Amino acid sequence: MDSCVTAAIAKEENLHLAFLHVNYGQRTEKRELDSFNRIAKFYNVNNKLVVNISHLSDIGGSCITDQNILVPNANLQNPNIPISYV
Repeated sequence: MDSCVTAAIAKEENLHLAFLHVNYGQRTEKRELDSFNRIAKFYNVNNKLVVNISHLSDIGGSCITDQNILVPNANLQNPNIPISYV
């Protein structure tokens, strides 16, 4: 969402837009890539780059990239970094 808001502000200020999508093996990669392309189309962005670094998921330890790790419910009282942190 931060990137989308930034793009909207940049477009409003008539700045040149360039979009980057990084696939790091996340579970939501297909939806994220679809959103990336739809937002780029909405803003008429021609300068787009999609980078695949999905090999990072081999490191493991994150429920974002490892299908065998369940995504936990949020615990806002826990001061530790959750395994769902990006």
